Amino acid sequence: MKPLYLFREKQDIRGHYQDELGLANLQKKLSKYILAAEGKQVILLCIGTDRSTGDSLGPLTGTKIKEKCIPGLCVIGTLENPVHAENLRSTLKEIYKAYSNPYIVALDACLGRLDSVGYITLAEGPLKPGTAVKKDLPAVGDIHLTGIVNVDGLMQYVVLQNTRLNLVWQMSEAICRIFYRTYLGNVAVKR
Repeated sequence: MKPLYLFREKQDIRGHYQDELGLANLQKKLSKYILAAEGKQVILLCIGTDRSTGDSLGPLTGTKIKEKCIPGLCVIGTLENPVHAENLRSTLKEIYKAYSNPYIVALDACLGRLDSVGYITLAEGPLKPGTAVKKDLPAVGDIHLTGIVNVDGLMQYVVLQNTRLNLVWQMSEAICRIFYRTYLGNVAVKR
């Protein structure tokens, strides 16, 4: 007999950007979250800046997804109009002013262990952006995705500046596929 747990643990799911099975699992979990948000405007809030290679995962992904014009998905945070430390608070105010009870999916780059570089994680609850570079920013998101773009350690700004663009690009492509397939699949399920 399995024990009954009164508290549900948050469960992160992750997959490497080159692992199609791992990405399929991320897509499946994201689909469940998106379907559960029925009736709410889903907003993909892509956090980061194009002034730092490692931190450009959010706006690069936002640009690519916005170009796909996915119905039902509002994308905020692109290379042209990035959401970063300087404008995150005002962007959140604008979102809550424009949308009643939105469902926010936050996306940001992060640093991690060497063996985690290249992994994309999906978790329930808010994201705390700017943690790696010691920024005090508001937590954001009903769920969040992070892309581990480089190794955490000393001099995080330098690490982010020296992150390979190819890695960020490939991870961005993988996240775009996840969203595109999620929305294609969810539209097919609703019909």
